Amino acid sequence: MPRLFTGLEIPADIASDLSLLRGGLFGARWIEMEDYHLTLRFIGDIDEATAREIHSKLERVQRKSFTVAIDGLGSFGGAKPRALIARARPARALIELQAQQERLMRSIGLPPEARKFTPHVTLARLRSASSSAVAEYLSVRGGIVPRVFEAKRFVLFSSRASSGGGPYVIEAAYPLG
Repeated sequence: MPRLFTGLEIPADIASDLSLLRGGLFGARWIEMEDYHLTLRFIGDIDEATAREIHSKLERVQRKSFTVAIDGLGSFGGAKPRALIARARPARALIELQAQQERLMRSIGLPPEARKFTPHVTLARLRSASSSAVAEYLSVRGGIVPRVFEAKRFVLFSSRASSGGGPYVIEAAYPLG
């Protein structure tokens, strides 16, 4: 059974810039820059028939390309931080694409996404980093120069069933424009 999710690829130049933020945070397990992405909809472990149905639905998505801006750093988890992230501005076109994919996944019987969509790129998974260490890291490195790219397609990724995901494989690509 494949573990699937949809997302946007991060261009190599922006991924390279983000990878320079690696280091300086005890308890961080840094994501490889080749695996940076912006998740649109986590799908999970599914059977091959459902995977084919998902692909068929995603092929019908008709949206224009749009600009994505990565403009800051943050973390998820509050007092028990679990991830260090680069935030993406929640532009209308991005939110609409994600919402359409959520509706499509529900239409084929998948359960709704449990978490509110917060556009981001995960830079590190945090196991034992304290909230004070994360706050200090963000205060030192949090003011990144905004980076912008044009999302010209979204993709269907697969991942191995493991903690932390990656490496990710592009199973299909769907043009925007």
